[in-house]
Amino acid sequence: MWEGISTGLSTVLVPTNLLLVAGGCIAGTFIGMLPGLGPISAIALMIPITYGFDPASGMILMAGVYYGAIFGGSTSSILVNAPGVAGTVATSFDGYPMAMQGKAGKALAIAAVASFAGGTIAAVLLMVAAPALAQVSLSFQSPDYLMLMILGLTAVSAFASRGAVLQALIATVIGLMLSTVGTDPSAGIQRFTFGSLDLVDGISFLLLAMATFALSEALMSVLRRSGDAQDSLREAGEQIGSLKIEREEIREMVPTVGRSSVAGFFIGVLPGAGATIASFLAYGMERALAPMKEKLKFGHGSIRGLAAPETANNAACTGSFVPLLTLGIPGSGTTAVMLGALISYGVQPGPTLFQDNPAIFWSVIISMYIGNVILLILNLPLIPYIAKLLALPRQLLVPLILFFSLIGVYLVSFNTFDIFMMTAFAVVAIFLRLFGYPMAPLILGFILGGMMEDNLQRTLTLYDGSLRFIWERPVSLGITVLLAIVVLMPIVRAIRNRQPK
Repeated sequence: MWEGISTGLSTVLVPTNLLLVAGGCIAGTFIGMLPGLGPISAIALMIPITYGFDPASGMILMAGVYYGAIFGGSTSSILVNAPGVAGTVATSFDGYPMAMQGKAGKALAIAAVASFAGGTIAAVLLMVAAPALAQVSLSFQSPDYLMLMILGLTAVSAFASRGAVLQALIATVIGLMLSTVGTDPSAGIQRFTFGSLDLVDGISFLLLAMATFALSEALMSVLRRSGDAQDSLREAGEQIGSLKIEREEIREMVPTVGRSSVAGFFIGVLPGAGATIASFLAYGMERALAPMKEKLKFGHGSIRGLAAPETANNAACTGSFVPLLTLGIPGSGTTAVMLGALISYGVQPGPTLFQDNPAIFWSVIISMYIGNVILLILNLPLIPYIAKLLALPRQLLVPLILFFSLIGVYLVSFNTFDIFMMTAFAVVAIFLRLFGYPMAPLILGFILGGMMEDNLQRTLTLYDGSLRFIWERPVSLGITVLLAIVVLMPIVRAIRNRQPK
């Protein structure tokens, strides 16, 4: 291992590669801040640039862009409630309310520190445990992934306020229903397309996320009539607040960051799981573990609720390099693009990468340490200037949000139908929000719906329609036990609270 670290340091500390780390982080951060543009788009743009580079240098640049985009993606989620990247949806649940309370600076500072801590801890874990974790990830099969998805859906209760669990469940079902639109992945049959060719490929996540969060939020601000509510964005921007994180807040963050780093990393190791599931599960886990007084703060500017998903999504990004580098299996859509880039360099990722190209493996890991430090140094001083986005007059900010939302969706598909569909979803989202339906469960159901269906079909094929995989597979059984605990804990707690004291 020490020989590998030495190889990585000698590769990364070359001035050219150091510049590539810094350049990748800066480019990724600013791309991540723009609603509608994510790490996949950023890395796809970088591939032609890296063709003349050494494979190690190319991977260093793309890795910097990757975690830089995730690092910067929290900014648009916190400031304007526009999570253009799936992994930062959970960040908006408490980050945006904090910004509206005049604590935009503190929210961005907490996100920056949590991201740094999550990325750094995960990089240490990657260095130590990568070979062993590669074998663990291979043991996961479709039944295990199915149970993991179901466990993710149980987090729906985490996004429901008191007395609104039914609304959260209905929103989840709507999300699951929307995920079935398009072409059946196994049979190739078109479903719920109503004869429209524009729906053959299904509904885009970006379209739905921007419609239910950014666009509906902008339209809701127009509908608000009271002077205080109308100017809430500007008031919050004028009160950026201190960037200082108090000692009590640090004490509150430390256990959350520790738990979310480990959980996020191990979820990121699983091929196909990724930062999105990690951020949702970390948020749900922290809410479940929080005492009742703290639990009520979730969704209203909780420090734990902000730190958990930000830590987990960065840790998961680092973890996703384990299956990529050790097995040649992409752990996310972004690492799938990076896999294509590696193959184009003439490098075959897999178990032999340690022996054949140690410089690539270890330089990527070492660059993550350096990249996280660069991102922290870059982001913290810029927070006061970034937060001033909120100080823009509502008459200017709302059209800007609308413009970036619509253009961001159009640039993905170059299809005007998506703009009309996005507007329709935004109108429906407004009505749902007016009746107390949370949007987070809808997005969660949509994200997990497609993956659940794929794994369910494979599982039923493998086991001839039987459910015996639940007790026959140790991993599935373990996840089922954890699922039972997660479901029963709120029920037991509710019974205890009702008992006379």
